[in-house]
Amino acid sequence: MDEKEIIVCRCEEVTLSELEQTAATYDCSARELKLRTRAGMGFCGGRTCRTMIEAFGIDKREKNQHQVTLKYQAPVRPVPFGKLGGETP
Repeated sequence: MDEKEIIVCRCEEVTLSELEQTAATYDCSARELKLRTRAGMGFCGGRTCRTMIEAFGIDKREKNQHQVTLKYQAPVRPVPFGKLGGETP
């Protein structure tokens, strides 16, 4: 397997070459990379790839004081209204 085809974000299937190309084209921070490629926005919410994307963004662009770090959110699952109201199944 070519190094450029390594998948960084498994949920959104974003490869290392996509991140490199986007960073070179738009001079992106880690947050901008996430928004442009959807890396870290899949089912896991960035739990597995957030640190790699953040490290990649720091390596490719000098960090400044106004740069926002990446956040991640736990996956959301639907909750039936019956459970919220205390009904039993």
